[in-house]
Amino acid sequence: MMPDVKQELTLEQREALLQTLKTRFEKNMDRHESVEWNDVQTKLEAHPDKLWSLNEMEKTEGEPDVVSYGKETDTYLFVDCSKESPKGRRSVCYDREALQSRKKYKPETSVIDMITEMGIDLLTEEQYRELQLLGPFDLKTSSWIQTPSRIRDRGGALFCDRRYDTVFVYHNGADSYYAARGFRGALRV
Repeated sequence: MMPDVKQELTLEQREALLQTLKTRFEKNMDRHESVEWNDVQTKLEAHPDKLWSLNEMEKTEGEPDVVSYGKETDTYLFVDCSKESPKGRRSVCYDREALQSRKKYKPETSVIDMITEMGIDLLTEEQYRELQLLGPFDLKTSSWIQTPSRIRDRGGALFCDRRYDTVFVYHNGADSYYAARGFRGALRV
C-alpha cells in the first residue's frame, strides 16, 4: 500500500539519480531518438514524486529508461530496461490474495503490493512486446505482466519471456513464485 507520508529524495539522492538516468539515456539513444534529455530532466524536476518512484525502480535494479514520448499528453514513459527481470523484484507471487492463499513457503510480498508501494504500473502485454522491439530482454528470466480479471478470477496470472528470438506469454497460478521470475514496471512522467 502507498504510504501516507510523502516520499521525497534528498538533494544528493536526486542529483545522483538524475546523473544515472542521464548516463543511461545517452548510452541508449536508440530507445528514444527524438527525445532530448534536458526536456526529460525539466519534467522530472517538476515531479519529485516521480523521481522517488524512479529511484525505487533503480534501487531494485530495474534500470529505468525513457522508451517513448506522448506528444498529445506531454508525457515520457519510463520502463525497466534491465537485461533480465530486475533482481530486487524476483521471488514474488502475483497479488495479496495469492500471497494469503499460500499455506507454506510464502514469499515476502507480491507484485501488486510492490508496484503500489513504488508508485509504478505493471507492464501490460503490449508494453512488454514493445520493450522487446528495443532489444532482447528476459533471455534467462521471466516477468509477470498485467493479468485480465477473467484469468485472475480463476486463480491464474500471466508472465512473459523471450526465448528462440520470440516473445512468449504464459500462465501460472498467481500464488507461484520463482527465483528467476520478477516483474517490470512502467512510469509516466
